[in-house]
Amino acid sequence: MAMDHVARLASERAVVVFTASNCSMGDVVTSLLSSLGVNAAVHDLDRDPRGMEMERELARRLGAGAGTPTVPVVFVGGRLLGGVEKV
Repeated sequence: MAMDHVARLASERAVVVFTASNCSMGDVVTSLLSSLGVNAAVHDLDRDPRGMEMERELARRLGAGAGTPTVPVVFVGGRLLGGVEKV
């Protein structure tokens, strides 16, 4: 189930970023976190066989409507922080 997979991945490190390999905002978020000394785990959904399913789950958690970008999404301590606007 995507929800369980997302929860497991989100809790593997203190900070986890779900993004896509071609997402420029994902690069901005991970660079910002890195500049603050945060060694975040980064999961590129487009490189994961379950990525589309996980992206739908992340969109559901964010309450994103159709056409709303769902990545990057950041988790801190296993809890959803939010998208780029929250970071």
